[in-house]
Amino acid sequence: MRQRIWKASLRGIATVACLILLGASVARAELVIRITEGADAAIPIAVVPFAESSAFPPGDKVSSIVQDDLAMSGEFKPLAPSQMLSLPSKRAEVFFRDWRLLGQRYVLVGELTRQADRVNARYELFDVSTEERLLGRTSSASLSNIRSLAHAISDQVYQAITGVPGAFSTKLAYITLESINGQPRYRLQVSDVDGKRASVRLESREPILSPAWSPDGKKLAYVSFETGKPAIFVHELATGQRTRIADFPGLNSAPAWSDDGRSLLMTLSKDGNAEIYRMDLASRQLSKVTNHWAIDTEPSWDASGRGMFFTSDRSGGPQIYYMERLDAAPRRITFGSRYNARPRPDSSGRYVYYVHQRDRAFHIARTNLETGEETVLTRTESDESPSVSPNGRMLIYATKQGGSSVLTVISADGGAAYSLPASEGDVREPAWGPLVR
Repeated sequence: MRQRIWKASLRGIATVACLILLGASVARAELVIRITEGADAAIPIAVVPFAESSAFPPGDKVSSIVQDDLAMSGEFKPLAPSQMLSLPSKRAEVFFRDWRLLGQRYVLVGELTRQADRVNARYELFDVSTEERLLGRTSSASLSNIRSLAHAISDQVYQAITGVPGAFSTKLAYITLESINGQPRYRLQVSDVDGKRASVRLESREPILSPAWSPDGKKLAYVSFETGKPAIFVHELATGQRTRIADFPGLNSAPAWSDDGRSLLMTLSKDGNAEIYRMDLASRQLSKVTNHWAIDTEPSWDASGRGMFFTSDRSGGPQIYYMERLDAAPRRITFGSRYNARPRPDSSGRYVYYVHQRDRAFHIARTNLETGEETVLTRTESDESPSVSPNGRMLIYATKQGGSSVLTVISADGGAAYSLPASEGDVREPAWGPLVR
């Protein structure tokens, strides 16, 4: 059935957009994080509550946000503060023997001070076994931006231990829907990776689909039906300025930014068949990338920024294909199922993730591009719209949970998961933003 829907989405995308999103009632509240599965090999770490030498307003605590960030990655298992034998805030107060007795490999301590409307954070990360200081810094932020400060600390701790940049300061884009007096109300929203500080960037009675981040994190491209047919828009987040860049007859869908932000891949059917095109955004000049009687769609640039993955039914059903350059011959990547679609490669160039059908269920799977080995990562049964974190260590996708559509984040190997349901109704079409330094 999913294969029939996939074909229908290209020949009548408006109908399928309603099948995907109608019938939900989504609140405007932030998403709610819910850890659903931990990793067996998670690293024990103690994030000690930061000492506070000044008065702070009630609300989020920096150390609590850091602890939650590390837990949601699936790679760390933070120790509950109630189990700590002491609450040190600097090295002189850290008794490593106590932390070894508690089975901890790392300990993070720190202190917060306040100067008017600024928050200063001093923090240190230690390796418990070697008693070596791995990280020692002071950072600051406005009092109203304390969550950004905490996410930045999480990124630094993650990189100090793993050697890989953290992705906790990045953003998510996603689509929600609210039914008002029986009429659909679609919203394009942007939030932190933990679902907090959500903001509505576009609201429409018509479907919104396929949000895609520009490489600098300042723009979103997406498909909107506000003109009565699918058209591709580019939206500047800081100003709210929107530009309609593709409104050709037929299908205009699946935008994907180049790594320099100067062009977009997209699917157009202006000449009668769904093909992939590249548009230069400055000149609006189009160049045709695929030219086949089959349906070619859902392009995604590879890690090098020179080639692309895409979905095509040229073999009789939706499968993933790869072109090393935009002028190269396509090569089929997936073979383990009659349905594989929506490819999303990671930043290392080692894996490509996609929607995979098995035993009538739809999961998220990945293929190792060096060995061809395929691994099914999810245990849920109605999964779609995968998006890979910019550091390649996590993956977000939409699925069903308790009758509602939610976003779920898993570690890249499928070993841990947390969900981001809205407080009511459905949420779909996630897109993970880039690392912005």
